[in-house]
Amino acid sequence: MDRNLALEFVRVTEAAAIAAAGWIGRGDAKAADQAAVDEMRDRFKYVPFQGVVVIGEGAKDEAPELYVGEKLGDGTGPELDIAVDPLECTDSVANGRPNAMAVIATGKKGSLFHAPDTYMNKIACGPQARGVIDLDASVEENIGRVAEKLEKSISDMVLIALDRPYNQEIIEEVRRLGARIRLIPDGDVAGAIATCLPDSGIDLLIQKGASAEGVLAAVAIKALGGDFQGRLAPKNDEHLARVKAMGITDVNKKLLLEDLAAGDDLTFTATGVIDGPLLKGVRYTSNYCLTHSVVIRAKSGTVRFLETQHRLKNNF
Repeated sequence: MDRNLALEFVRVTEAAAIAAAGWIGRGDAKAADQAAVDEMRDRFKYVPFQGVVVIGEGAKDEAPELYVGEKLGDGTGPELDIAVDPLECTDSVANGRPNAMAVIATGKKGSLFHAPDTYMNKIACGPQARGVIDLDASVEENIGRVAEKLEKSISDMVLIALDRPYNQEIIEEVRRLGARIRLIPDGDVAGAIATCLPDSGIDLLIQKGASAEGVLAAVAIKALGGDFQGRLAPKNDEHLARVKAMGITDVNKKLLLEDLAAGDDLTFTATGVIDGPLLKGVRYTSNYCLTHSVVIRAKSGTVRFLETQHRLKNNF
């Protein structure tokens, strides 16, 4: 993929992040999400590619999300798969909590996992522990294997997981083993990627979360040399029917990195809305706002952090 095209996606995530930032702490998650979606959808029109959303947070009849199957781009250039979350952590924005961002992952046509929005069981680690995690192994086994690779004691291991009732069994097991755990209200894309960042203080993610976020994280983790496994976990018969309607016959298949993000022609782009472990949020001065973004390309292994000033419209 053209490196310039990868940078074009930053303009899209920046616009979505700025739009969402206007709703920080105002108690309206839907409005924040709508603002991000509208801005992202509009900005995609000017990017020279032919994209199709292969996994996202909405269905065609469930606005405002960019829906699975939606076509994006100006209709020229390469054909790409798109995984997208215009506003990761809508509730965090509504309540002024940390860790919200706008996210895009891309790959060549046919390279990204194609599935409806549902739940996914996930495990992720950084490069040093690559190859030892296993979604079929117990929490105890996985923590022990990663601890050995990182040359840490179990008590020094730090896991991360969404603070949800469906993760309670995992949370209690981590505590029983004597390891530490950081619980987050939202934002498991950044949480999973944090396992690949040496200064994050996060060693391992084991939890259930959304499938779209799983694919988004898998793209970045693959580019960063880490490891990720997932397995779809439809929450009800309706979600199971959606999964099967997309041609997925083995719902229980353990999905490895290559299943979720094939090849190395992959990009991950994100812009922070509110500060999190990966990015700073949008900041305002009297004349401009400041955004912080990251662009990761798997083929080159480059990770670019960008700080951009955007002149406020009322100062033109």
